[in-house]
Amino acid sequence: MALGLLPLGAALASSNDNNVEWNGLFHDQGPLYDNHPEPTASQAVTLTLRTFKGDITSANIKYYDSADGQFHWVAMHWASNDPTGVFDYWQGTVPASSSEKYYRFQVNDGSSTAWLNAAGTTSSEPSSGDFFIIPGFKTPDWMKNGVMYQIFPDRFYDGDTSNDVTNGQYTYAGCATEQHAWGTSVTSNVGGCNSAVFFGGDLQGVIDKLGYIKNTLGADIIYLNPIFHSPTNHKYDTEDYFTVDPAFGSNALLQTLIGDIHSTGNGPKGYLVLDGVFNHTGDTSQWFDKYHWWSSNGAYESQSSTWYGWYTFQQWPNSYSGFFGIASMPKLDYGASGSAVRNEIYAGSGSVVQTYLKSPYGIDGWRLDAAQYLDAGGNDGSDATNHQIMQELRSAVKSVNANADIVGEYWGDASSWLDDGKEWDGAMNYNGFVQPVSEWICGVDESGNSASIPASQFDSWLRGTRADLPTDVQQVMTNFLGSHDTSRFATRCGGDIWKTYLALIFQMTYVGTPTIYYGDEYGMQGGADPDNRRTFDWSQATTTNAAVALTQKLVGIRNSYAALRTGSFMSLLTDDTHHLYAYGRFDASHRIAVALNDDSVTHTVTVPVWQLSMANGSTVTDLLSGSHYTVSNGNVVVSVQGHYGAILAQ
Repeated sequence: MALGLLPLGAALASSNDNNVEWNGLFHDQGPLYDNHPEPTASQAVTLTLRTFKGDITSANIKYYDSADGQFHWVAMHWASNDPTGVFDYWQGTVPASSSEKYYRFQVNDGSSTAWLNAAGTTSSEPSSGDFFIIPGFKTPDWMKNGVMYQIFPDRFYDGDTSNDVTNGQYTYAGCATEQHAWGTSVTSNVGGCNSAVFFGGDLQGVIDKLGYIKNTLGADIIYLNPIFHSPTNHKYDTEDYFTVDPAFGSNALLQTLIGDIHSTGNGPKGYLVLDGVFNHTGDTSQWFDKYHWWSSNGAYESQSSTWYGWYTFQQWPNSYSGFFGIASMPKLDYGASGSAVRNEIYAGSGSVVQTYLKSPYGIDGWRLDAAQYLDAGGNDGSDATNHQIMQELRSAVKSVNANADIVGEYWGDASSWLDDGKEWDGAMNYNGFVQPVSEWICGVDESGNSASIPASQFDSWLRGTRADLPTDVQQVMTNFLGSHDTSRFATRCGGDIWKTYLALIFQMTYVGTPTIYYGDEYGMQGGADPDNRRTFDWSQATTTNAAVALTQKLVGIRNSYAALRTGSFMSLLTDDTHHLYAYGRFDASHRIAVALNDDSVTHTVTVPVWQLSMANGSTVTDLLSGSHYTVSNGNVVVSVQGHYGAILAQ
């Protein structure tokens, strides 16, 4: 073996010297290290551990089995070398069963021991952060492999002016509707009436612009903010779950939209995720009917109403549980298992959730608004009842379409809904993406408050939040730069479009489903709600806009390399002084190193690609610039512009 293949010092260090070399250790549940990342109950799972060649004397898998509440040991054996001869691969097999398991590795070199799990490497045995094995749990492959585009319907495109809401068309909660011209202010002319401002965007507008989404950008998943009948522009106060809002179109038009999204005649086959606002209704719902808009008696009108028990009144009629205490959003009371509310929302064959998953609609998933709050008796959720509701909802969804996706809205560590495979598939990744990206690149949190972190902290934040979740959950977490509930990314970054470039490069090469909030692909500006919901500027929607062109290129790159979607993730470099971060994505077919420069000036980055088993003398290509580089002394040296990156593939 030529010493030139080894990083400096590794040849001497890798020996049985009672010292485990931590820098050589690696495992994740990528395809090279886990032969069944989504096992059935009858599939044993063979795990692979990487070490420096000749470095260790033994290794074991220690796993906890939830079936018997005990830890079990599996001795590992040497299996092979990597192609460069720098590393050894050790293997062991966890036997098949239906129970959930958690595992870590004990790695020994004589009298020295190191422990490795998802949280990292330690000298003493860890008590948390293990890898997951969850037999029978599968997240949708289309979500793992897709790119999502989020649309706030009223602000995207007006495809049918005949259904536009006009000035004074109706009054709700003291606010008369206001029709604003496209591109003008989102703020109401009357104080406190921002929810009554309409621009005319609709489902026909989405249909008209599918070519832009699918072909120009290359996104194949569309997530629509709420589309059901409601008096406001945001529609998070549902009036009727079974009717598309007339300002957006009709139920028949929704069917047309779904068919067009699923079609391959206008670009790649697509998928549609709808926003399910199931914690609360609007106060105009027939079930509640505060304003006597319906001929039947709602819960607000009569204590003998069919729907009285669907809400929680402290003192009827004016004191009741609402979403964050908001009177216009009375909270649904889910009661006990089998209740009428559970039946109506998800459990019954004619329920809201099942109706849109079935023919003649056939949507592909639900995004669950305020998902942790669903509860009984006016309680605030995040409790046993909420988890029971979510388990039942999952069963209902998967009974109609096993490949449908369930994504929960949760801003913190969502692992209690995600770590057992019984509730959601994924969550909106505020905790593991939006916040760390904003703090590293923009120097502020997602609300725009000053909060800056260096590359090393960025990397440890990412590792920690990945370790919270099973790998197949990580791969379907929605990774967005901003949403309808945050200020715009470009605004948080002070309008510097290069910071948007950098964020897009990270977004499209990281673990999870990249999610573009409409307009972020060209650097749309906007402060807090409602300014983050400006109308789309269609003059920017072309590849003559550099950010749109970069988005198109990055989506194409992601779509071309499975390693960027379901491959392993390995940190390669953090340099806090120069604001540099590099990492690898790899599988059996491709090894890719991504180098990011979060400084305002160009830096030369020495990327240690030997960690990815890239051989000396081999060539890598920067997929962004087209430049070629040769691996020398285990490294690739590349010059990266300020607030930009390189994607080095072989």
